[in-house]
Amino acid sequence: MIDSKAIATALGRIARHTAGATDELCSADGALGDGDLGITVSKGFAEAAAADLPADVGLALLEIAKAFQRVSSSSYGTLVATGFMAAAKQSKGREAIDPADIPALVTAARDAMIQRGKGALGDKTVLDGMDAIARALEGLEAAGMIDAAIRAAGATVEEYRGKPNKLGRARMFGEKSIGLVDPGQLALLRIVEGLKS
Repeated sequence: MIDSKAIATALGRIARHTAGATDELCSADGALGDGDLGITVSKGFAEAAAADLPADVGLALLEIAKAFQRVSSSSYGTLVATGFMAAAKQSKGREAIDPADIPALVTAARDAMIQRGKGALGDKTVLDGMDAIARALEGLEAAGMIDAAIRAAGATVEEYRGKPNKLGRARMFGEKSIGLVDPGQLALLRIVEGLKS
């Protein structure tokens, strides 16, 4: 079972891992956007890791969403917060969740992020990575979930490298975005890698 203490431990790992990826993510974002994605991600998870999470898992996930909202007004930060809020609604009132619930939580987060971001799957955004992870986790035992999520996120980065961006600031680069990794997809990969670091 996964409780708030386990979530806090995971946040600490993600915060450390994404802090180390700040320059990489800013560089990837600078090629297609304003170059601050690494700061958004690292500050968001550092703030979340420092939060005092309540025992209620739903309220803990809501606190993580609030942490992102406090330190980031960027579109990526808003999407991350939206995903955590959607998962929070599914988990409210429980002091622990079963790992078998995780695919449904990721799916709820993905759907909320699609609605909030007005994006579509295939636009070469973080939404594609979330979808790949949601599908990869279906039917898995807990022990294999992190590795499956990392593989799915990594495969998404490579699959979409050869496609143009169709959403956000990056869409303005059109065909010039072909061959470049999507910063949001790369950030998601670094986030899920943090679960194992």
